[in-house]
Parts: sequence; structure tokens; C-alpha cells
Amino acid sequence: MAYQSTTDLNTPIEYLKGVGPVKSEVLKKELGVKTFGDLLQHYPFRYVDKTKITYISDISENSQYIQIRGQITSMAVIGNNRGRRLTAKLADETGEVELVWFKSIPYFQKFLQKGKEYLVFSKPTFFRGKPNFTHPDIEEIANPNIPLSSRLMPIYHSTEKLKAKKLDTRGLSRIIQNLLERLTPDSIPDFLTPEFVEDQQLMGRYEAFKNVHNPSSEQHIVSAQYRLKFEEFFCFQMRLLQVRHVRKKLEGIVLEKLGDKFHNFFNNNLGFELTGAQKRVLKEIRRDTMTGSQMNRLLQGDVGSGKTVVALMTMLMALDNGYQACLMAPTEILAQQHFKSISKMVRGLDINVELLTGSIKGKKRRSLLDYLEIGVIDILIGTHALIEDAVKYKNLGMAIIDEQHRFGVQQRSKLWLKSKIPPHVLVMTATPIPRTLAMTLYGDLDVSQIDELPPGRKAIKTVHRYDKDRLAVFGFVRDQIDKGRQVYMVYPLIEESEAFDYKNLMDGFDSITRAFPPPNYRVSIVHGQMHTVDKDFEMDRFVENKTQILVATTVIEVGVDVPNASVMIIESAERFGLSQLHQLRGRVGRGSEQSYCILMTGHKMTKHGRERIDTMVDTTDGFKIAEVDMRLRGPGDIQGLQQSGFAGLRMGNVVQDQKILQRARSAATLLLDEDPELEKEENQALKNFLKTQAEQQKLEWSRIS
Repeated sequence: MAYQSTTDLNTPIEYLKGVGPVKSEVLKKELGVKTFGDLLQHYPFRYVDKTKITYISDISENSQYIQIRGQITSMAVIGNNRGRRLTAKLADETGEVELVWFKSIPYFQKFLQKGKEYLVFSKPTFFRGKPNFTHPDIEEIANPNIPLSSRLMPIYHSTEKLKAKKLDTRGLSRIIQNLLERLTPDSIPDFLTPEFVEDQQLMGRYEAFKNVHNPSSEQHIVSAQYRLKFEEFFCFQMRLLQVRHVRKKLEGIVLEKLGDKFHNFFNNNLGFELTGAQKRVLKEIRRDTMTGSQMNRLLQGDVGSGKTVVALMTMLMALDNGYQACLMAPTEILAQQHFKSISKMVRGLDINVELLTGSIKGKKRRSLLDYLEIGVIDILIGTHALIEDAVKYKNLGMAIIDEQHRFGVQQRSKLWLKSKIPPHVLVMTATPIPRTLAMTLYGDLDVSQIDELPPGRKAIKTVHRYDKDRLAVFGFVRDQIDKGRQVYMVYPLIEESEAFDYKNLMDGFDSITRAFPPPNYRVSIVHGQMHTVDKDFEMDRFVENKTQILVATTVIEVGVDVPNASVMIIESAERFGLSQLHQLRGRVGRGSEQSYCILMTGHKMTKHGRERIDTMVDTTDGFKIAEVDMRLRGPGDIQGLQQSGFAGLRMGNVVQDQKILQRARSAATLLLDEDPELEKEENQALKNFLKTQAEQQKLEWSRIS
């Protein structure tokens, strides 16, 4: 039977019993739930065994979500206006605990009755050493003599706006149960064949949805979740591998020769020996560009590993065969840095390199676009301005995209339309992820990796210092400046925030200028709210060594290359993510001198904050750092994963579920090896399901770029 999206699952959510027009609006806004199918995929994030009761005397500060049972002994409304709250005391045989509500006070005044017994579920908080529960889930025990249900209760994510419409975890559970009662196996047909389901040891699709929302045992939960995770990963891998299959068939520009430009650069301008990893990647690119198929390759390389040189030599391959090349960067600072460094590297080679950003306007922009269209410009470097409709190339043969995670899918794809035959594409990232995961996430791309630093580079020494050590740190900075070195000082905020007590940029700038006064010292300042002209002026002063200290925000995370800068000081370092800390550290260590990264923190740090600091001190390996980063933060916060196509995951976790992910990829690869176009009769249900998903995905991508 061919798969079809059933009427039931596409039915607007307002038509479900217990929802209606008012609740449907808040479900759409808060959870993105618009249809029956969306609600079915609003999965529980945990389950509670209704038979498990914690005694009040056993509650500790380590307690997570727990269930207690007791009688209401007193109630009172306290305070006025915003401070108004309802408090109730609940007691069991071991002690007493306070319950607090700041909202829906009239409702709970009626619902709670002194002397009656209630079941309370929540995570306790502590005030002056005593536990209390704020806005807990609570239900009355109608008959204390009847044993509690042994059912595993699903717990759903909710919001204050949902709770105000009685759509807390209990309310959501109620309407989901209403939906399950309407559905049958025919409502949720399985698009995988019975043989495939059996071979992969999967639960049926209908049974998986039923058991994930209404489980009768923990084993049923595990089996249901495994099926739904596998399904998400499998479908994503199928789409990626199909795209890869189609791209392999795309006609590509053949770069037949390595000519004068490539050889002259290599022999006369390069000035150093390429690393083995750089040579390996260049061979992979050379092989791709000679096949007659379009190249789509991801280049991963740690900060300072030499990706820019590989990018330039790749562009020279195109120039030697009569084609133009472009390099697109996410920010003006990075685009300008690439323009300056590449112009310097090709000096004397008769190669016309130009820069195009949003700030280049008027006559200069018009003439630049004219020169590009008639082929006078060989290499164009810029921001997303490169993909504007007015930008026309004579014969674009190679497109390089730097820091690819910062571009949406649609933005990247516009480059492919800039030539009759799609140009070869090399996307680069200095935000590494483990290779096995990269090959899975970017399954439509070939993956290359520069995994060694250029010779002569000394490992950056990273140390952790507390605020109390500031005078000693300033003394070290003076020593470095006296040796002719320069220093970065990075702050997390531009202006003071009431919410946080950590150092901000403006206070930092004032204290630095007092500690390092002119004329012996000169200090620059750069942040994202500055006008581009002012920012460029300050950056140029630092690059030209007219200032010794650059006080900045993370605007200098990428795109700043000052070999003379040997010290990076990061204030409130515990507030930064690992990826950002690693990128910032990569701004130093670019010359032959020993470089240092000093992580400044207060004494109070979260467990994860301390682990991030310890990781930075222990290793400079970006791939090891990426593994810790993903473990700590999860996939949702890792740069690049959303654009890679994982924005739609509802059950699977690309970090925690890597084994399922890789098993799903293997299954998808095997199936497509046997039936590349999904033409076999038994694969028609899968083909139709993937088509439906792709149509929905287009709507999602339209919101990303």
C-alpha cells in the first residue's frame, strides 16, 4: 500500500476534543503544534512511576522531580499585587512542606481543601534550608484506600502560557489521550516494510506512538523511543544520501590542469612547506575536480591549521583552467581579513583579487560588478553580498564558503546558480566535530580534515586564573608588551547588565587604560555596536602595532590574524561556550613566539563552567574539545547542526544516540545500494513518505536563511 498522509494526522488541532480555537492558538504559538500529527510528535521528556512516593523527610537538595503524598493542613494568601501568592502546607507522617502558587490563585483556593489528601509532583527548591514546591502538579486522591495506579505517567514540556490555559503536563496528557483514542493502525501506516522492521528489530509505528505516550512498562518506553529515534535518523539519512546520489550525477566543471598560477604560487610565494594533511586534502580536491562531477566537499580544520592556504590553492586550480573563483565569509571583518591575506599571498602573480561587502556602494560597486561580469576579476572575496541577484560572474568555477555553519541552506545554494554549470563548492569550518559524526551529519558532502598544525607553531599555553590574581596577570602582560608583543582582552558584554555581575567591556576598558596609561601603552577597543569605519580604524591600529592592547567582545572570534599578538585574556571565561573559547584562543599562536591564553573567572562556577575551563587548560585539540562541548551542551546548541538539517529532530539526539544514528545510516546506505531510485514496489510507501517530508522541510528551510 502506498503511504499517504492520513486525513486524521493533517487535521487542524482545534478539531480535537478538549482543544478548540483558544487552546489551539496557544499550542501553535508555544509549541508549533498545528495538526494532530504535530501533537502526536510532542513527546514526553520523562516518565513518573505513580506508585513511587518520596517521604517529605527524605527530600534533599539533590532531589530532582519527585512525588509526595500528604494532607493539606493550612492555606493562606499572602502579599499584594505582584507579590501576592497562595501558600499551603502539606504534611505526611514524616514532616511538612510548603506549596506555593503565584498564579491561578482563585482556582487553587477552590481546588485545595484542608484535611483532604493530595498527590504532588514537582522539583523541590530550598529557601533558608527548607524545601518547598512552586506551582507543582497536584491531584486529589479521591479514595485513600484505593492503591495508586501503577501506570507510568508521561511528563511533557509546557510553558506558563500553556499552563494558564490548563495545558500543563496533565492537560497535554489528556488531549493526547483523546487523540490516541481516535487513531487506529490504519491512521498511522508503517512506511517501512515488515521485513525491514523485523530485520532492524523495530517496534511497529502505530505501537511506538501509542507506547511512547501511554506505556505499560519501562521496556515498552525503550522500544518505542528506539523506533522513533531510528525512524527520524533513517529518513534524514535517506534524504542526504539521495541528494548525494543526485549530485554525483550533476555535470561538473573539469579542471584539467595545474598551470602557471598554481605552480608560481607554490614555487615562489608559498614560503613554507605544506603539512601532510594539507597535501592530502589538496589531492582529494584535485581528484574531485577532474571527475566531471560537481565537487561538494566539507573541509574541517582546527584554528590555525592552514585552511586559508588550501582554499587559495583550490581557487588557483580554477583560475588555471580559465574560471573565476569566490570566497564567501559570514562577517565583514572576516571577509576583509581574507582579502588582505590572500592579496598579500598572490602579490606579483598577475591575479586580480577584489572585495565585495555591503558597505561598498555607489560608483565603486557598479564598476566592480561590471569587471566581474566581463571576467576582469579573478577572485572575488566578500560576505553574503556575493549571492545578491545583481552579482553576475563571467564563469564561476569554484566557490569557497568559510565558517559554513553561519549561512543558511538557501544562501549557500544561491552560489550554485551563479554559473550555467554549477561551480565546485568547498565549505570550510573551524568548529570541528568528531569525524564519524561529521560524515553522518554532512552525508551529502565528502569530508576532508586538516588534523595537524603547520611546523614551527608552538602549542599555546593555557592557564586559569581567578579575579584575585589580576595584578599578577597585569604584571605578566607588561612583561609581554616590554618584549614587543601584543595582547587581546575579551569581555562577554558591551554594557553593564543587572542580571549578571561579571565584567563588562566598558568597565574593562576603563580599568585597562588606568592600569596601562599612555604614553607608554596604547589601547584599542572593538565591539559589534561600533560603526564599521570606526571598527576598521581600531583594528588597523592594532594590526599595525600602533596599539599594544585590544579590548574587545567576541567580534574578534574569527577573522583577526595578528602574528605579533601572543596573549589572549578572556574575562568571565566560565560564561563562554567551549567552541567560542577555542576560537578565541586561536587568535594567538600565529607567530613563532610562545603564546598564552589566560582564562579569568570568579570563584563561583557551575559544574559545567568548571569542566569547560578544565578542558581548555588540558587540551588544544579542537576535536576533543568538540566532543566535550557536545556532551555538555547537547546538539541543539552546537554551531552548524541546525543548518545541517537536524532542526526537525523531535526524539533523536545526535550526540547521545550516535549508535542509533550510525545504524540508521548503514541501513539507509544498504537500501539505496539495492534500489537507488526507490523504484521497487515494496519501497513505494517509503518513497512517498520521504516526498511528503521533503515538502514539509522546504517550509522549514524558508524560515532559516
